[in-house]
Amino acid sequence: MIKPFRLFSAEPTFDFMRWHKPLAALSVVMIVASILLIAFKGLNFGIDFSGGILMEVRGEQAADLGALRSELSTLGLGEVQLQEFGQPTDVLIRIQRQEGDQAEQLAAVETVKEALGEGYEFRRTEFVGPKVGGELIESAIWALLIAIGGIMLYIWFRYEWQFACNAIIALVHDCVTTVGLFALLGLDFNLATVAAVLTIAGYSVNDTVVIYDRIRYEMRRYKKMSMQDLINMSLNRTLSRTTVTSGLTLMSVLALLFFGGEVLRSFSAALTWGIVIGTYSTIYVATPLLLYMNLRSVAVRMAQHAAEAKKAADSRP
Repeated sequence: MIKPFRLFSAEPTFDFMRWHKPLAALSVVMIVASILLIAFKGLNFGIDFSGGILMEVRGEQAADLGALRSELSTLGLGEVQLQEFGQPTDVLIRIQRQEGDQAEQLAAVETVKEALGEGYEFRRTEFVGPKVGGELIESAIWALLIAIGGIMLYIWFRYEWQFACNAIIALVHDCVTTVGLFALLGLDFNLATVAAVLTIAGYSVNDTVVIYDRIRYEMRRYKKMSMQDLINMSLNRTLSRTTVTSGLTLMSVLALLFFGGEVLRSFSAALTWGIVIGTYSTIYVATPLLLYMNLRSVAVRMAQHAAEAKKAADSRP
């Protein structure tokens, strides 16, 4: 019989809960710092949110995005984004909104056309105004709130409300610190970043649910064990799975970060931070909070209800 792969040869006995109070303080500091950075420094909104110029061009041969990006970046038009669109010969060019009125936007389009020359067919040109960008910001916020609400309802239904509340606290911690990192480093915040934040929320809650399931299972087996010891045992018994899953995912995302190019830079940076902070928050935010939720009394009531139901079933003719 083939044994499953385990990162640790024997069951580890790390005392995770020993450091949960100072690390909880660190989490509070990170959240407060992130909120202050977002409020006072602000985010470096990309074209999706701040508005700008969108051009679709087709070349005679497969486009060299690196060379095109280098050429257009020297035109003094501000932020320029390029990506392959459909076929290898098609390129989508995004240019940040220029200072001034419509004439300035048209002048920027003519500058790009002159730089590219006659070897390209200009198939589409659109102008994204700040009003559209504001609507996208509102839609992004609603998408994040709906995702978090749906996750909370699922965990509430699957476990108890204590688990759901703690999982949401951890999710908010992950999402806020991710956005705070973008404010701190001035990274481009666009729709791809929003998609990364939603991905982080799903990834983080997946890890949290695995550990929550182990904690609930152990609570039924060890009814007299203290919650701190039980949580430590549960974390150690899922440590191999957590380490392997997070480690392999992080390796894939790091490949995107270093070799994916400028187009994927913001997305992969958000995912890299999200995997690290999501694993951390599962162990030191979502799980330690269960110590203060009086879960033992909940487990006792559940056991009593189960015993009463079994007794009633056995007494029936």
